[in-house]
Amino acid sequence: MTRELLWRRVLMALFVAVLAFTGYHAVRTVGDAIYWNAHRDEPIERWMTIGYVAHSYHVPPHILHRALGLPPEPDRRPLGRIAHDSGRSMTEIEARLTYAIVHARPPYPPPAPPENISRPAMPKS
Repeated sequence: MTRELLWRRVLMALFVAVLAFTGYHAVRTVGDAIYWNAHRDEPIERWMTIGYVAHSYHVPPHILHRALGLPPEPDRRPLGRIAHDSGRSMTEIEARLTYAIVHARPPYPPPAPPENISRPAMPKS
């Protein structure tokens, strides 16, 4: 086997490895996008973490931490465990989070423009 043939095989193996790596991450990215698109504004449940709720509702996690009186560090405990550890009911936890979410986001959806307003004419080029 010549050196040139060996280098071609090595380069081909590297190319296949890079292609596989890129394909794997592309599939994961598309899968995550599909998942989060379908799980927007999920009803708050005991099994969710603060990070999951923040991601689902497009709210910074520190706002939800503050609403529950927790330090802003990441907290991977499910909400049911947070309720138990803090001596609160899950209903209270859900109410505090919902209040924080509503007040952290802009009015949703924005009001539609009135239908009787005429649109300005586009200038001719």
